[in-house]
Amino acid sequence: MDANSCFHTLRRIVMVLLVIAACHLLVGAGLIKAKAWLAPHLIAHAWQRTLDAGSAGERPWPWADTWPVARLFLPVRGIEQFVLAGDSGNALAFGPGHATASAAPGAIGTVVIGGHRDTHFAFLRDVAVGEFVRLELPDGQHRVFRIARTRIVDADQESLARNSAGHALLLVTCYPFDAVLPGGPLRYVVTAEPVQEASPG
Repeated sequence: MDANSCFHTLRRIVMVLLVIAACHLLVGAGLIKAKAWLAPHLIAHAWQRTLDAGSAGERPWPWADTWPVARLFLPVRGIEQFVLAGDSGNALAFGPGHATASAAPGAIGTVVIGGHRDTHFAFLRDVAVGEFVRLELPDGQHRVFRIARTRIVDADQESLARNSAGHALLLVTCYPFDAVLPGGPLRYVVTAEPVQEASPG
């Protein structure tokens, strides 16, 4: 085999490998898009099963490491989101997450729900004192809160996920909203206080 034939054979092999690599990337991107489209539907079905059962723990897919524990509404902004168990990166990829170190949704204490500043909790930048927030619980009951204040907290200096004798809902996201590099210690905290007791869904 002369040098010219070797060159053409090598070029064909490289082209085949490039096509395989491109197909692999396209399939991977397609799976990510499919997962992003399908996950909210599966989470919604899991929440309906949760309401039917009257308690949390219904996983949206068999291998999921999280499940819906509440549904969050901000009526004036048209926001409706499922709150997932835990605030790890895996859970927050699919929606806001309940910090397990805080009080459970519906319990007495401080309930902390976190979300990404550039996706599910991007709307927090615009909320105003006086707006209403509603939590639907696994038993179908609702808790209604009114936003009392917003503030910026250094998470290295202050722990938010703590139980307390009072009753409040904290919505938390990273700050600043337009930060180029994620992962800083600052958090934007929206504090909402209860305005009524449990009511039927």
